Amino acid sequence: MAENENIQKEKTRPVRIQTLTRKDVEKKMEEKLIGKRVTRKLIVDSLFESMRELIMSANPVIRIEIREFGVFEVKKTKPKPKARNLKTGEFVYVPGRRKMHFKPGKLLKNFLKEVTE
Repeated sequence: MAENENIQKEKTRPVRIQTLTRKDVEKKMEEKLIGKRVTRKLIVDSLFESMRELIMSANPVIRIEIREFGVFEVKKTKPKPKARNLKTGEFVYVPGRRKMHFKPGKLLKNFLKEVTE
């Protein structure tokens, strides 16, 4: 009986997502900037290229958490066996894939909540 309970607990345990932080992004940028004359354009390009490479390394999901800015997360979507083509009305199968999600940090969230005129 105890073995069955242990097996059930193992099955329900959530999968841990690899989380990268600002330091990981800094390390990736540092690799790109070694031995180069640093300019603003190079810094900005290196930042976005480093972020892109870290996101593309997702296997299959990943989180990049930048404190006081937000979290970039690659999530898996479920396959949809009964999606419908609206033009023809026929049912089609849509396979599962990965998607990018951004959750703003507290400062950005508060700014976005402000009422505009």
